[in-house]
Amino acid sequence: MEQNGHSIALNLSAIRSQLPDGVRLVAVSKFHPIPSLQAAYDAGQRLFGENRPQEFSAKVPQMPADTEWHFIGHLQTNKLKLVLPYASLVQSVDSLHLLEAIDRWGRDNQRVIDVLLELHLGAEQTKHGLTEEEILQIVLGETISAWTSVRFKGLMGMATNTDNEARIREDFSRISHLFHHIRTQLEAIPSPEGRERAACWTELSIGMSGDWRIALEYGATLIRVGTAIFGEREY
Repeated sequence: MEQNGHSIALNLSAIRSQLPDGVRLVAVSKFHPIPSLQAAYDAGQRLFGENRPQEFSAKVPQMPADTEWHFIGHLQTNKLKLVLPYASLVQSVDSLHLLEAIDRWGRDNQRVIDVLLELHLGAEQTKHGLTEEEILQIVLGETISAWTSVRFKGLMGMATNTDNEARIREDFSRISHLFHHIRTQLEAIPSPEGRERAACWTELSIGMSGDWRIALEYGATLIRVGTAIFGEREY
């Protein structure tokens, strides 16, 4: 059931009170109506995440101008124009094909797009994402200088959908290790470009409504929470 404005404010306050410094809360507002988003905004929330391009582009003009938007879902290359003009961060770059399309859109529109690379975590084969080897090649390979219109900010992932806490921890440990390994490798590049890339590599987006507290133990800098803020989706 959709929460009322008072409940949304209480939910946000309860979550924020448990977040360490440096961790940001992404209010996952997909399928929730504008009045619910506005209630969260009125309670001080400024960062929202959407995962459907049409809904995303429709909501942006209905919210205050200082709202920050992240795109967190699977993005088809033919929907870039609905997302990239508005998103401050695309968290869900899940294929080389999509990355190439975003980079091309950025060049064509004189923009540099901040992105997270999505690691395929969890047992579900239906989940999107890149392999560890693909991510290492993209960020540390010889072609890194070819990416002129994307800025790599870090990694995103979703743990296995399970009640098995040990499996969730295993997934979060894996992505955290990769995140820190890449940062170490970037810091070792003896050039201004290497230092710049290392300075940009700051975001680890893991943890959702059911497992964000565990994600904090593995260095999450962004947690994506919807149901625990807004209640069950209206549609």
